[in-house]
Amino acid sequence: MPILESQFSMPAVPEHTITEHVLRHVETLGAKAAFIDGTSGRTVTYAELADQIRALAGGLQARGIGPGTTWALMAPNIPEYAIVFHALAYCGATVTTLNPTYGAEEIAFQLKDSGAQAIVTVGMFLETARTAADIAGVDQVVLLGPGDGTPITEFFGQPLTKQVPVDLRRHVVVLPYSSGTTGFPKGVMLSHYNLVANVEQLAGHLPLASDEIAYAVLPFFHIYGMQVLMNFMLARGCSVVTVPRFDLPQMLQLVQDYKITRLFLVPPIVLALAKHPVVDQYDCSSVKQLFSGAAPLGAEVAEAAASRLGCNIAQGYGMTELSPVSHAIPEDDYRAGSVGTLIAGTEARLIDPETGADAEEGERGEIWVRGPQVMLGYLNNTEATRHTIDAEGWLHTGDIAYVDSDGHTFIVDRMKELIKYKGFQVPPAELEALLLTHAEVADAAVIGVPDEEAGELPKAFIVRTSGSAIDADALQAFVAGHVASYKQIRIVEFIDAIPKSASGKILRRELRRRD
Repeated sequence: MPILESQFSMPAVPEHTITEHVLRHVETLGAKAAFIDGTSGRTVTYAELADQIRALAGGLQARGIGPGTTWALMAPNIPEYAIVFHALAYCGATVTTLNPTYGAEEIAFQLKDSGAQAIVTVGMFLETARTAADIAGVDQVVLLGPGDGTPITEFFGQPLTKQVPVDLRRHVVVLPYSSGTTGFPKGVMLSHYNLVANVEQLAGHLPLASDEIAYAVLPFFHIYGMQVLMNFMLARGCSVVTVPRFDLPQMLQLVQDYKITRLFLVPPIVLALAKHPVVDQYDCSSVKQLFSGAAPLGAEVAEAAASRLGCNIAQGYGMTELSPVSHAIPEDDYRAGSVGTLIAGTEARLIDPETGADAEEGERGEIWVRGPQVMLGYLNNTEATRHTIDAEGWLHTGDIAYVDSDGHTFIVDRMKELIKYKGFQVPPAELEALLLTHAEVADAAVIGVPDEEAGELPKAFIVRTSGSAIDADALQAFVAGHVASYKQIRIVEFIDAIPKSASGKILRRELRRRD
């Protein structure tokens, strides 16, 4: 099969930073709402957004924060998230985005690995942030909003009138962490060029009118929320309604009150829209499209939700390492089960995982992707980078797919071992390593088992030590004390031995056959 190319023409990628891109129309947008805080109704206009970004960037620069500096940001979806994110980008610094549900140990790992010099958080997460900062040796914890800490307002200063110059293609503006195709979390180095290019690439598949309003529950720390909901929507001059956590009646009320037009969701929320009786109590006629990503969405659920709301349905595909989008369903071109076609400026190949050769037409293969959205690499990990991006610039996704005659891609399996729980990546290796630290665990393996609501549930197979009678509840409590909630073990099965290859690799396929 020849190299697959997008049917959409690649737009010119503007030679400016992601913050300049987001703010490029601010003079004409002025008093229009950039963000609406869904909890309080508080509005931040485009003019206010720009003013606060520039004032914070100026204050940061005056304190010597700029190129070579990394700050960590751990907060829920609130308008201030974008202000801090873009102020750091505007003064030439790097921001590493932290998952607020992480435990102190996980946060400390990312702080140390990224070289973060400060962590910005909110009162709700302050205690965990301080514990993690102490472990990592980070002196500065900065607070958004009320609480006992150094307020972010102390860092505001004389507005910075111009972007601090950086190399658009090489400077790392954001450092989200991903497990990639396998293994432990790694810092994904994304440049301004990566982010701006992907925002522009997506426009062909998602043409938005400037009067559109999006619902933003998908977290801004995750590349999907960061790029599609924060940067893409702002770059198109739209309004974004933020909420810190998902609540179905609240979402429906916000749709009704603000006439929200776009719902960017993950499969468990789409499932709720398809099945929950409360949906019928609200007016959702303003919704033009449900867009699902981050995990596979079943065709029946997708179509039921779209039919119920009377709107368009679409899926997309990507990964943190792709900034994040490589495929999406164009408007009015829905195909059941498809994750869409290649977005503008993107190439793909399907590679037979057995032979390493290009798959024949109609056959399945591992998706390789090449385009301007491909990351610079993994921070401090040249070996993992080399295994993920080859010498010709192809990023090996680890996902198995086939492509139909119209260029629609269908994900059917994956080579990688990651578990997708409610759109989050759960690396089995991390959980296995943790379980093996328990005195009563002789061996362990973790796989994902299908679940209609969550996508997959992390399941642990455990070999007890001789004489141990430890039970599932005790092991689940042990894991819960060390990792974020979405990484927790949901099912435990005790077995006599973990099946392994001659080289010691866990034979996960054999474990899956047991279910």
